Amino acid sequence: MDLNLTRPICFFDLETTGTNIAKDRIVEIAILKVYPNQTTESKTWLVNPGMVIPDEVIAIHGISNEKVANEPEFKELSKEIYRMIKDCDLGGFNSDRFDIPLLAEELLRADIDFDMKNTVAIDVQTIFHKMEKRTLSAAYKFYCDKDLIDAHSAEADTLATYEVLLSQLDRYPELENNVKKLAEFSTHRQFADFAGFLGYDEEGVEIFSFGKHKGKRILDVLEKEPGYFGWILNADFPLYTKKMLTHIKLSKLNTKL
Repeated sequence: MDLNLTRPICFFDLETTGTNIAKDRIVEIAILKVYPNQTTESKTWLVNPGMVIPDEVIAIHGISNEKVANEPEFKELSKEIYRMIKDCDLGGFNSDRFDIPLLAEELLRADIDFDMKNTVAIDVQTIFHKMEKRTLSAAYKFYCDKDLIDAHSAEADTLATYEVLLSQLDRYPELENNVKKLAEFSTHRQFADFAGFLGYDEEGVEIFSFGKHKGKRILDVLEKEPGYFGWILNADFPLYTKKMLTHIKLSKLNTKL
C-alpha cells in the first residue's frame, strides 16, 4: 500500500549525545522525504555536537567522538536540513516525544524559527504501541518480516520506520490512509509545546502541565504571579517551550490593543 499524501512527508531519525531535550545535541540525522507521487529522496548527516559523547551512548549508536570530530556543527547544516523539511509533514518512531522536540531545539539555537502550526506529525511508535506494544526492531520483524540490521543507525531506523508505517496501513483497515488522521491517531495527548510543559484544558485554553501551577490556566497564573514567566525564561526549559509561553503571553497583550 502507498501512503496517501497531499504534500511531502519527511520521516527522520536522530542519534544524539543523550536524552535531555534541552541539553543534548544531535550527532547524526537521517531524513527520508516521500512525495505525493511516492518518489523519495534521502539524506544523512553526521554532526559534530560540540560536546563530548558519553561512552554509554556511544555503546548504543556506535558514533564516537573521533568519528564526528571533523564533521560540521548543526548550525552549519541547519539551513539545508530546514529546506528539506520545510512545508512537509513529519514522521518518526517516538518522534513526538523526542526527535521533533530535540530537532526544534537545535533549529531554534541556529536562529531558524521552526514551528508546527501548519504541520502534522505521525508517530509510528504510538501506532505500534496502540496496536502491538513492542520496539522498532520487533515492529520491523512483526510487520515486515525482516531483521533490522544496523539498529540505532539513523539511516536504517528511518527507512525501517517508513516501511513499518506502510505495513501498518496494510494490516489495519481501521487506520485511515490520511496524514492528518494518522497524526491524530499517533498522538497521545495535545500539548502547546513539544516537551509537554504547556497543555490545554477541556475548553482548549492553555494550562501549565507541571509544577505548583499544574492544571492552572497560563494567563491566569502570569497575571497573578508575573515573575513566574521570567523564572521559566531563565530556567533550564526547552527553547520551544519558552517560545510558546512567550507567544501565549503576547497573545493576551495583542487582544487588548
